[in-house]
Amino acid sequence: MNLDFVVVGAGVAGLRAAIELAPHGRVLVIAKDSLSESSSNYAQGGIAAALSDDDDIELHEHDTLIAGDGLCDVPAVRTLVEEAPAAIHELIGWGAEFDREGARLMFAREGAHSRSRVLHAHGDSTGREIARTLYQKAASMGSVEFRSFASVTDLLCCPDGVSGVVVYNDSTDESLPIQAASVLLATGGLGRVFLETTNPEVATGDGVALGWRAGATVADIEFVQFHPTALHVAGAPRFLLSEALRGEGAVLRNSDGERFMQRYDPRAELAPRDIVSRSILSELRLTGAPHVWIDLTHLDPAMVKERFPRIHSTCLQYGVDISTERVPVHPAAHYAMGGVRTDLHGRTTVAGLYAAGEVACTGVHGANRLASNSLLEGLVYGARAGRTMVAERRAFSAGSPPERQFPGIVEIELRALAWSKCGILRDGPGLAEAVARLDDVRCDFKHQPQRSDFELRSLHTVARLIAKAALAREESRGGHFRTDYPEKSAAFQKHSSITGAKPAAFD
Repeated sequence: MNLDFVVVGAGVAGLRAAIELAPHGRVLVIAKDSLSESSSNYAQGGIAAALSDDDDIELHEHDTLIAGDGLCDVPAVRTLVEEAPAAIHELIGWGAEFDREGARLMFAREGAHSRSRVLHAHGDSTGREIARTLYQKAASMGSVEFRSFASVTDLLCCPDGVSGVVVYNDSTDESLPIQAASVLLATGGLGRVFLETTNPEVATGDGVALGWRAGATVADIEFVQFHPTALHVAGAPRFLLSEALRGEGAVLRNSDGERFMQRYDPRAELAPRDIVSRSILSELRLTGAPHVWIDLTHLDPAMVKERFPRIHSTCLQYGVDISTERVPVHPAAHYAMGGVRTDLHGRTTVAGLYAAGEVACTGVHGANRLASNSLLEGLVYGARAGRTMVAERRAFSAGSPPERQFPGIVEIELRALAWSKCGILRDGPGLAEAVARLDDVRCDFKHQPQRSDFELRSLHTVARLIAKAALAREESRGGHFRTDYPEKSAAFQKHSSITGAKPAAFD
């Protein structure tokens, strides 16, 4: 089967790229699960853009750079914030329904933003609304085909670069090679590497693993953002309780009912996510409690229900009414700042292979993502990658997948290891132990691999990359915190990079 373009992932970045590609050839968008099961669909907080009367793109750029803790690439950030207003207006033109006060767009403020610039849709369903809009637009273009419940397990490689994908069909247990002029990785996140995560089940880091096995450079993979407030109720998923709650006035309390964030940062609950997450862990160690509490009970219950309908209804399913009682929360892995290294146009270091969205490392987020910049990055850089794929379209070349190796480790053991040794608080001995254990679990595969086996392979690959890069970065910066190197170091104000079997380098 030969196609012009393959897009791996059906979230915001993949769909936005498909819209750019559609007028120029046959496009196949591949989703590992249903078309709606992506991190984009679960994004509650909103999408940031300098559109309000008291805001401008320089302020948005400044806030992004401050949050990135010295590692943002300024040209990438400038591109993001400059193209943000047009990207939002384009979405509205395609039918996106953002929340309004009368005819005027509503803007909320979230942690580390100096202005109210975050747009929401249906209260707390922004990602779902944007994905809906993009899907309807892409599906209306006759050259775009969608394939769900299909896993891309390998990239086809030839001497000239990437020339297609191998797709595993869940229902038939069969693998099919698909040749393509170019391939876009838009697979989203890697949060399932960790035992505690807000990410959906599909977020197993497949795109990072695919790119790395094909020879692409992976950058800044040690920088993982841990969201401070995930629902912490026995038997419940670690459902994300949006930062917008704190933006609207919610406060954090310890087991004694004391508001504690002021002791850790003058910005209190509106401090950057990494600071809030570490502060919560410190408080839990002091009190011995299993979680802290997020408290909205001082706010108008009707406003809470109207502003956060999805969070309210989901928490009710697990016996908690956020409008009238405190909610138990605990940090959980949420977002990867690093990924497959790209330039400003979505190009990876391998010809024919592009990346956009969370799977990519554009340099926008640096060491710590500013809240509500992720959906925006998917829009802006998804469109850019699509345009570049059209401009650089290549002739077809026959390719083959890299050699397959599967890890001999149980998934829950791997995720527990990543959480304990590569999580919010890290140290050299723990990271070295993780590297040694992950280096020592490869084995031959004896039966026909299924989707769970391919996912475990991705989890193992990504966990090793995180552990190696985190061990090499002997400092604390943004989402990476080493208890044995608690300060920032000028020597490490550089991007990490890993290519193939080479050790982590900094440039």
